[in-house]
Amino acid sequence: MKLSYKGKSAVVTGASGGMGLEISKKLSQNNISVLMLDIKSPSKVFLRMNRRCQFKKVDITNFKLVKTHIEKFFKKNKRIDYLVNTTGVLWFDEDVSAVNIDDKVWDKVFQINLKSMVFLSKLVVPKMMKNKFGSMVHISSIDALSGDDKPQDAYGASKAAMIRLSKSFAIQFAENKIRSNIILPGPIETGMQIRWKKNPKAKKNLEKLIPLNKVGKPDDISNASMFLLSDQASYITGTELIVDGGITSKP
Repeated sequence: MKLSYKGKSAVVTGASGGMGLEISKKLSQNNISVLMLDIKSPSKVFLRMNRRCQFKKVDITNFKLVKTHIEKFFKKNKRIDYLVNTTGVLWFDEDVSAVNIDDKVWDKVFQINLKSMVFLSKLVVPKMMKNKFGSMVHISSIDALSGDDKPQDAYGASKAAMIRLSKSFAIQFAENKIRSNIILPGPIETGMQIRWKKNPKAKKNLEKLIPLNKVGKPDDISNASMFLLSDQASYITGTELIVDGGITSKP
């Protein structure tokens, strides 16, 4: 099945991370103009090879500057068809049990993971409504589905809230032909998992627990995202897609 896309422009947040970079590349390869937003810059080689990608360096919680970049992008392209939220932080040492966590850490994680989703939707959805077309994909986590005796409670709670918000968007804007879906990745080899480079044994032990016996790649998430954005997924909205090698299916 060949995927096709009605839309011509997209905004991707967290665009220089492993997942965001792959999604931006695939959008560009499908002749979609992409506004990449991230606090970290992609390589010059990437931007040279993907000329439909435009990068703006910005802290996603600097909502005033984010708005400026999106408005300029919209003015140039006359539309925004796709929004992909890959922004997320997981601070292993600071993000602990809600009983013990520093309030400032809790608030910052929610601001980055959840409030950025709210703010971007405020900016982008009205523009989608003008064209009676749009598709949003948000990146949550399987951490949203269960507790943990070694918790990152702010991360898990913010990712769970994203699921509820995505479903609400799907219902609210369906009559405007705007879809909202969310992906729940399992263990994925991205820059967030720098701990595996320091401790390869930990990664191997984790892989033994995954039914498909491997940790996922950013490409696995970008492929799922591109399907949900595509015309072939036009009857799919308000759902969550788990991409985890089967680990959440285990008893």
